[in-house]
Amino acid sequence: MFSGLLNIITKEVKEMVRDPKILLSMIIVPLLMFPLMGFAVQTSVESAEQSIQETSIAIVDQDQGPVAASLETYLTMFNFTLTHFDDLTIDQAVQQMQDSNFTNLVIIPDGFSQNITNGGTSDLTVYTPFSGGGGIASASQSSVISSVIFNFADAIVDQRIQEGFPGADTTEILNPIMWDEKSIVKGQSADVGPSVLFGLMISQSIAMPVGIMTLLIFAMQLAATTVASEKEEKTLETLLTMPINRTTILAGKLTGSIIVALVGAVAYLLGLSYYMSSFTGMMGTGNIDLAALGLAPTIESYAILGVSLFMALLSALALAISLSVFAEDVRGAQALVGPLSILFIVPMVFTMFTDINALPFPLSIIMLAIPFTHSMLATNVTFTGNYIGAIGGIVYMAIFTIVVLYIASRLFGTEKILTAKLKFKRRTKSIPRE
Repeated sequence: MFSGLLNIITKEVKEMVRDPKILLSMIIVPLLMFPLMGFAVQTSVESAEQSIQETSIAIVDQDQGPVAASLETYLTMFNFTLTHFDDLTIDQAVQQMQDSNFTNLVIIPDGFSQNITNGGTSDLTVYTPFSGGGGIASASQSSVISSVIFNFADAIVDQRIQEGFPGADTTEILNPIMWDEKSIVKGQSADVGPSVLFGLMISQSIAMPVGIMTLLIFAMQLAATTVASEKEEKTLETLLTMPINRTTILAGKLTGSIIVALVGAVAYLLGLSYYMSSFTGMMGTGNIDLAALGLAPTIESYAILGVSLFMALLSALALAISLSVFAEDVRGAQALVGPLSILFIVPMVFTMFTDINALPFPLSIIMLAIPFTHSMLATNVTFTGNYIGAIGGIVYMAIFTIVVLYIASRLFGTEKILTAKLKFKRRTKSIPRE
């Protein structure tokens, strides 16, 4: 029954690989785009660190008091470059700061030291140039001076507490309640806060649904293009007249599309993993043994996730091939398949930002009725071990896939594959004759 299947698969793979659009969009772009984005993130972080080291502060000291002097000493402890504009007005100092490329301008008003010494408060104005760009590096110029001034203010508070309560622990006075966050993982207590676990897993929780959505969209476009291109080039008639079972032709097209799509998926996930790893240095979560917490992926979880992804891929390809029968050319096939991307995008968004079971019941039923939702929900198996829910989703997708494959095989088994057309015609109003 499947005689010549290998030849059909080889033919499909060769035709798709020769297409520069497929090679560019599914393999080259993912391999280049995400590493470049990751490199951009790393470079921006390094440039932000460099900008902090090169912070130069202009100061207009209208107070000339001891607390103002202490503030300047505190700023020099961070290796900031300080320059005095005491003989200038504020407007002149602002203009001079911009002309001299200072990162900040600090205005210490008259009475600053006296107000703070008497236990009161005083204003302190900090100017930071805003250019509308610069990313992380520009934002760090403002945040670093703010954090230093906050630390200086905390030091003043500690001094006041020591004066009012000699020998007291300022930490206990300012923080009367100390709490320790722990998590419950699979019914067991874990000495780690939930925010830390969420931080560790957020990259996978975002990357996996996005990767699956992209894979399904590309695969569906591929499958629709293979049939439509042969109809457009008039080679499908020749293929159907060959002594090969039409079911074999359908299986060959599906298998060829799956092979190329999987190569694109590997390229996509490799590039995406490099991109997401660029953020690990900024998480500050330390070393956490996920295996000891029962959150490390296992062979079983990978197997279930792989089967779920395969069923989603197979059903998407069969659906695309079935729709491409009604297209006359490649552009028409892409127009028919394009709206189906909503079946991938909506589940992706919901699985990234919420729990499907926490949605209102009607909306939850609608989401679960979309077969591709289950492949994205299966990504949680690698962490939670909810095998029963994932297996139920696989069974549902298998039923959906069988129905779609049956429809596709019936279309391939008749002459509708050559004659079926789906057109959208405008209705024109007829002009009555006078």
